[in-house]
Amino acid sequence: MRCAMSEARLPPLVVLVGATAVGKTALSLALCERCNGEVVSADSRQIYRGMDIGTAKATPAERARVPHHLIDIRDPDAVLTVAEYQALAYAAIDDIHRRGRVPFLVGGTALYVRAVAAGLRIPSVPPDPALRAALETDLAAQGVAALAQRLAELDPKTTAQIDLRNPRRVLRALEIVLLTGQSKVDLEGSEPPPYRILSLALDRPRADLHRRIDARVEEMFAAGLVAETQRLLAAGYAPTLPAMTSLGYREVIAYLAGAMTLAAATERVKIETHRFVRHQATSFRKLAGLHWFDLAQQSETEVLDAVTNWLEDFQSGAVDPTPQPHDPQQTGNRDRL
Repeated sequence: MRCAMSEARLPPLVVLVGATAVGKTALSLALCERCNGEVVSADSRQIYRGMDIGTAKATPAERARVPHHLIDIRDPDAVLTVAEYQALAYAAIDDIHRRGRVPFLVGGTALYVRAVAAGLRIPSVPPDPALRAALETDLAAQGVAALAQRLAELDPKTTAQIDLRNPRRVLRALEIVLLTGQSKVDLEGSEPPPYRILSLALDRPRADLHRRIDARVEEMFAAGLVAETQRLLAAGYAPTLPAMTSLGYREVIAYLAGAMTLAAATERVKIETHRFVRHQATSFRKLAGLHWFDLAQQSETEVLDAVTNWLEDFQSGAVDPTPQPHDPQQTGNRDRL
């Protein structure tokens, strides 16, 4: 079934988010095949070339079924800022629209999704190499907690909104306030993009999600995660690079260094991924207008039908297809379209 676009309306964008291993890839493929769609990845680790197994990228066969964008666009030692990601995502979405197809923004990096769907205004403060080097030295000597405390004294607004465990986020916020004298939050804002957006979130009971995570981790190791990590290290990518400290790779690097057994590394990846999905859940609550689907209670067919119906209503103009904001944490129910 072809879900074509109407030139008389704002073009559609379907957003699909969910925790690691919840089932986004399989469902996004089915949605794109039914609705003439293409995937725009919103995953901050799938941007890296050569990091395929540990980031659970769509396989070559899956990418042959459905075009994917913003995967394999940087080497592991390169930087992609949120502003750069936002510009690339808008370019990909607009290109998909020009070709008469439907873009699906799919991933688990909430900041990437917010940058695109909410149109975050990202402060145009270029990095200062000398200041960045000084902050990096402080980070190595004192740890991220000390820098977070410094940020709290200089910019309490931003401190209240960012992940203080993420050294890149803390360093950038400090850099902005030290260079401009202004809060990162005050410099930000949003300007919604010219799309009609449907935002969906997939969920599963925690125990079910943990079982799926554990099975995925076992599959990653069986598929060659250790060999993939060895290839990256042999190519000269330092273990301290942000990309190489990603979940899975950092534990394998510890195993290769003799710091833990393979069994311990495997178990550590599972535990850290369980912790990570709790962080993702917190991040998703910052996304506006999400409609949640609990895949333990609602079938994938229901999600497929909901998106198809929304696109058909969007086309016909029979109803206003814009969903209203919904927070399952407040109501305890999942919103059905």
